[in-house]
Amino acid sequence: MASVLYEIYKNDVVPRLVKKNGYTNKLQIPRLTKIVINTGIGTEREKEVQQEAVRTLSTISGQKPMLTKTKKNISNFKLREGATVGCCVTLRGVRMYDFLYRLVNIVLPRVRDFRGISPKGFDGAGNYTMGMKEQNVFPEIDPDKIKHTIGMNISVVTTARTDAEAKDLLTLLGMPFSN
Repeated sequence: MASVLYEIYKNDVVPRLVKKNGYTNKLQIPRLTKIVINTGIGTEREKEVQQEAVRTLSTISGQKPMLTKTKKNISNFKLREGATVGCCVTLRGVRMYDFLYRLVNIVLPRVRDFRGISPKGFDGAGNYTMGMKEQNVFPEIDPDKIKHTIGMNISVVTTARTDAEAKDLLTLLGMPFSN
């Protein structure tokens, strides 16, 4: 079962990218690889916040998140090795395209005072990262059941070699960049 956004990519975005950049091989055309949703829950939080973060990410993504743990002790941050400090989900395939479609068409327009996402989130290698301050802009989340506000980072990983190629790809997929 193909996603709506994947069909748009295949039928509309690919020909436009080929025409604009003159790709001669179909493997040169930038495409999405994965989307990683990451949230930090801190170290001194109770089990309830951790469970709510896991529940929130699984509701948003449709996939069970993985808990991230510290790799070594850092006394300045009061971290012990193996302490849970966050959780993340990696989306690929149909779920990735469905999530990006919902993010662009439903979630971002619901953000208060939204004027577009910052074009400064590119990393130099064709990947884009943006932050969300709260989870209640997602329609799957019931605002009455939220006890703790959980922010998240959303990273879109592409096969683009430059930031310009990645921006072209994401713009054609519907990402509303501000000027």
